[in-house]
Amino acid sequence: MARQALFTVLLTLALAALWAVLSDKLTNPLILGFGVFGIVFAVAMAFRMRLIDEDAVPFPRLPQFLAYWGWLGDQIVRANIHVVRLVMNPQLDIQPVVTRVPVKLHTDLARATFANSITLTPGTVTVEVEETGFLVHGLSAELAAQEGLRDMEARSRKAAEGAQS
Repeated sequence: MARQALFTVLLTLALAALWAVLSDKLTNPLILGFGVFGIVFAVAMAFRMRLIDEDAVPFPRLPQFLAYWGWLGDQIVRANIHVVRLVMNPQLDIQPVVTRVPVKLHTDLARATFANSITLTPGTVTVEVEETGFLVHGLSAELAAQEGLRDMEARSRKAAEGAQS
């Protein structure tokens, strides 16, 4: 119970910090009131739905996630360049592929991180998520290559589960 209380406080603080960063007018009492109400409502609903746990508030894994997000940002830039080259090619040599990618991730957080990372990377979309694998659509075979996705899966696992890749 003490652990859940800690996660509730951490979630509240994280939402308040995010809201403060994204808000424009912190001096307006009405806006401030709506912000406080929204945060309290969101945390109360998450608490009532029993959604507050280690997966919902992954603060102990924050350093791993920050490293992962840096790596993912680099991959997104590289994929953008690849997609631009594909699309700007006069022959428009796009050969879409759909492939099944087997995954060995143990938590919902790791699966969601991996699936969303695939979708955030230009030229690829996670079409279907199952316990044992994902269905991935790619603009080219290179974008949907299993080897590149293996590295992304290992890094997702390390960030979300704390496992070594």
